[in-house]
Amino acid sequence: MTEEFGAAQRQVEEILLGGERRYTRQQVREKAGVPLDRSVMLWRALGFATVGDDDMVFTDSDVEALRMTQELMLAGIIEPETTTATARMLGQHLSRLAEWQVHLMTDILAANPELVSDERQLGRFIERLVPDLERLQNYTWRRHLAAYAGRALASPGEQLQVQSEVVGFADMVGFTTLTRRANEAELVTMVDRFDAMTAEIVADNHGRIVKMLGDEVLYVADSPQQGAEIALRLLEAAEADPDLPVLRAGMAYGRVLNRFGDVYGSVVNIAARLTGVARPGTVMIDRALADALAGIDAYTVRSRRPVSVRGFSRLKCAVLRRSEESKVPSINLVPDERPRRKRR
Repeated sequence: MTEEFGAAQRQVEEILLGGERRYTRQQVREKAGVPLDRSVMLWRALGFATVGDDDMVFTDSDVEALRMTQELMLAGIIEPETTTATARMLGQHLSRLAEWQVHLMTDILAANPELVSDERQLGRFIERLVPDLERLQNYTWRRHLAAYAGRALASPGEQLQVQSEVVGFADMVGFTTLTRRANEAELVTMVDRFDAMTAEIVADNHGRIVKMLGDEVLYVADSPQQGAEIALRLLEAAEADPDLPVLRAGMAYGRVLNRFGDVYGSVVNIAARLTGVARPGTVMIDRALADALAGIDAYTVRSRRPVSVRGFSRLKCAVLRRSEESKVPSINLVPDERPRRKRR
């Protein structure tokens, strides 16, 4: 079976790369008309391993990608000083997508060994699958592009890289302990349910997931009310789900730097620190967000004593809760008729 999967790997690689490996890095940069140091820099930034001078690992697609990058730079669309950062961002995000897709593909091949043993069948399967994945990725990218473009065109004078946003973290309490007790299947179920629940709640309340960090999610929202709803609904949904531990959350409000899909600044750090000191089942917020939510009937904001955390001395904070009048019925995004597990 190992030899069969080795042959399958070679077959799949040739189809995915669009041809055979035929160029060294010197040859590919000459054909693309790109300086060698720039081609090496981009290759590394995309997350690929360094190759030797005489290794023939590049294809015609690599030549075209380098040539296209050079043309975008010459046209002024990509600034030379941001080229590496752009390549790094693409490599990091797409590598995670590729990893998931490869797991999907290997599971299918393992369940259908006849595909591996027959190169013609394997080739036909890959040639059918890859275009469908490409179309789905392109559709999703265009929808997100349209959403962000609409936002930018609605406020043409607004600087979108630095703006006031709510930054929030939510993590599963006691996840490390759970990983020692649970088996692999239980952990997969837990993480999948957390990811699905988070994606639905953040999207429904007009937020954006910046990234998932194992047992934690980092998200942003444009308005204080949207951020508050996301945090409270995440905690309520986790409480109603027997397969998830209790969550805790921390949020802060202020100027945030958005760069290459990530967020930076003291507001992000404050939100992270508040999450670390929040008690299970509670939402801790900074003074700026507390002031923005004060007077809104849907929430209660109770000040707490200042806390000293890494990087911040006597940080003013408060606990955010839903007011009694606005409490909603328990949320269960994934119906489950099993009896509720007693949490420890």
